[in-house]
Amino acid sequence: MRVYWAALVLLAGCAQAHAQMQMGGVPHTLEEEIESHDTSGTSAEPNSVPQPMWMSMHGNWMTMFHGNAFVADIQQTSPRGGDKLFSTNWWMAMAQRSWGRGELTLRSMLSLEPATITGRQYPLLFQQGETAYGNPIVDGQHPHDFIMEAAALYDLSLSDRVLLSVYAAPVGDPALGPVAFPHRASALEDPVATLGHHQEDSTHISDDVITAGLAYRWAGIEASGFHGREPDEHRWEVQQGAVDSWSTRVTVQPGQNWSGQVSWGRLHSPEQLFPGEDQARTTASAMYNRPFGAHGNWVSAAVWGRTRSIPDNVIQNSCLFESTVRFRTENYAWTRVEDVDRTNELLLGERPLPPGFTEEPAGRVQAYTFGYDRDLPLLPHFETALGAQVTAYTPGLQLQPVYGTDPMGVVVFLRLRPVGRGR
Repeated sequence: MRVYWAALVLLAGCAQAHAQMQMGGVPHTLEEEIESHDTSGTSAEPNSVPQPMWMSMHGNWMTMFHGNAFVADIQQTSPRGGDKLFSTNWWMAMAQRSWGRGELTLRSMLSLEPATITGRQYPLLFQQGETAYGNPIVDGQHPHDFIMEAAALYDLSLSDRVLLSVYAAPVGDPALGPVAFPHRASALEDPVATLGHHQEDSTHISDDVITAGLAYRWAGIEASGFHGREPDEHRWEVQQGAVDSWSTRVTVQPGQNWSGQVSWGRLHSPEQLFPGEDQARTTASAMYNRPFGAHGNWVSAAVWGRTRSIPDNVIQNSCLFESTVRFRTENYAWTRVEDVDRTNELLLGERPLPPGFTEEPAGRVQAYTFGYDRDLPLLPHFETALGAQVTAYTPGLQLQPVYGTDPMGVVVFLRLRPVGRGR
């Protein structure tokens, strides 16, 4: 454990260094994409997806720093809607060097959301999952933990076509699900979470993660062990526990512009309010990126997630399509379309669950989001944008008496992220 915290301190120092800013090289193979380690955990995006970041050399170490931060104001209709000014954000620092026959990577990811999201949540209609002040969060999204990741990774080429990778993290992202939504290129301009988060990628902050993987040419397979309980509402702390859950993931990169994955997992007691409930999770996703030369790109993702409560066989599905186009260098437009199952926990609101409560399906919700922002030359070496998005919801019949027939939400925001000179 001391080694991991030492790595965290080292990487925080790297993030503060005055470095020459530049863009790194674009990976050309799945092996190179894995070794770049610039997404969450050990997940992979298409090789052609650009990654804005700062990079520099310090002796034998190559250091990198990137992130994304929003200051957002949300306004929602519906009797269950809310209004709030808040900030979602994350910052990743990484250092890499050759070590022995392979490559060693140390990486940390931090978020100030425990301070920038007051009340332990921000409004998000139809969202459910985790707790605030001991009660279930309903129509709201929890902040991320201050320490989102502290990890060490080692990659060893066994031959010209075979790569062995090992990932160890007291806090990290196991091989389950797509690239998590805060880091996914197709969602990078959207300041709020997906409604399907807890069916698709909620394990992206897990404790005591160990992952091993093999990649051959355009395909890879990984297996992870980790602590299955989701983070509690005390977001400044690290909660550790036994390795009691597992997952496996198959990743394919059939071309420079394509990436896909299928994953399965067994989660032990993931939810604080239902400690006796284990879950089985299945996810599948595909991403496509179309580069526009130096002036932009168009990246899209389709994601499906499914959780099954093992004791009572309650199943929740979620489907998502995201697409973001960057055009004429400074302009971004995007959409997110979701279709998700919700349970009767949503109907209870934010109050203690009644004795003997049993979670059951309560219908489906569709959400349609459209947004636009534009980079403005406000700060050197940062992309700073002003933007807005609107979301329209279509709740199922069982939910309409509580939410109305056509609730909506609007978000206005300022976005900031570091970028190299080649961007």
